[in-house]
Amino acid sequence: MKLLHIVATPRLDGSNTLRIANSFLEASREADPALEVDTVDLFNEDLPAVAGQNIEAKYGLLMGQPIDRHHAESWGGIEREINRFLSADGYVITAPMWNFSVPYALKYYIDCIVQPGYLFRFNEIGYPVPLIAGKKMVIISSSGSDFSASSPAKDANFLEPYLRTVFGFVGITDITVVHAHAQDVPGGISDLEFARATAEARQLAADFEWDADLEADAISA
Repeated sequence: MKLLHIVATPRLDGSNTLRIANSFLEASREADPALEVDTVDLFNEDLPAVAGQNIEAKYGLLMGQPIDRHHAESWGGIEREINRFLSADGYVITAPMWNFSVPYALKYYIDCIVQPGYLFRFNEIGYPVPLIAGKKMVIISSSGSDFSASSPAKDANFLEPYLRTVFGFVGITDITVVHAHAQDVPGGISDLEFARATAEARQLAADFEWDADLEADAISA
């Protein structure tokens, strides 16, 4: 199994989100010592521009046109990121909530890889069709305030529904979220919530079957 760990926090060792994610990955390796993890550190990754020649190429793809020789070199950077994403058997996203949604680096990465003809296509009547099947995703997140289902602020959590929507669009619908709420709330609440989310992440890793859907797809094919 090969997981792609998409890290969308610039704080690294200072990030509670990443600490929980590392606990999840550590427990995952304990459950499967052969597990391979490829990490994309978005705040230190030189992602290709979704502008200039690449935006021209993208709109050409949307119109059903192939990448021509004038755009091939520039578009190659986009394809490398897409191929790296597609080569994984499963995904872990580490993303704190920023202003009710995802950090800008993660949005940029998504804009880079979600391209027609690669992660989705259009059918004969112009309706988008997902091109990824059988893969799972775990999202590890945290927020300064409480956005849980029982909180009055629950409707302000745009991070989870956005990620479920955009990755569901390309066919990744088996998504599990571990979220540590109230990380900036004093009085010990943040520590209790961090401990709860960490324990939840470790238990999830111990029980998780990354390849179940992949095996089912292989059998049905």
